[in-house]
Amino acid sequence: MLLKVSIAGLAMDPASNTPIIILKSDDGEHAVPIWIGLLEATSIASALQKIKFERPMTHDLFKNFVELVNVKVSRIEVYDLVGNTYYARIHFVSEAGHFDMDSRPSDAIAIALRFDAPIFLDDKVIEKSKGIEDKPEMVDTSEEGKIWADYLENLSPDDFGKFKV
Repeated sequence: MLLKVSIAGLAMDPASNTPIIILKSDDGEHAVPIWIGLLEATSIASALQKIKFERPMTHDLFKNFVELVNVKVSRIEVYDLVGNTYYARIHFVSEAGHFDMDSRPSDAIAIALRFDAPIFLDDKVIEKSKGIEDKPEMVDTSEEGKIWADYLENLSPDDFGKFKV
């Protein structure tokens, strides 16, 4: 089953210094963190903040092309999690019909924001992501590492808010 989600926040993972996007179900019951690249995080943050650049960034260029050929993005779906890799699809509508393409979730989200397209999350992704959360691995066993581990373990999705990247 697909759940409609929105972006609950953008944060940095203090352990890996990697951006994380938090997707939260519209009913507020589920949240899934997805680790993404810095460039994609910048693209997502600029779209969230409605920042326009003088020259198009990659996702803006893609939007310009798609609109030029009279195609629309109807929705995106984060549909699977295999190992630590999330999978997404971008769904399109054109005069010729409907089609979809495989995508990294970060790119799909950046594109969805530019088209004001809804974002959906398959409930199996929520279940699989819980399995990852149940097996935390503490690399830093120092006192400071333990303090960080306790802090991160007690965070809720609402603690993230919307951060500027």
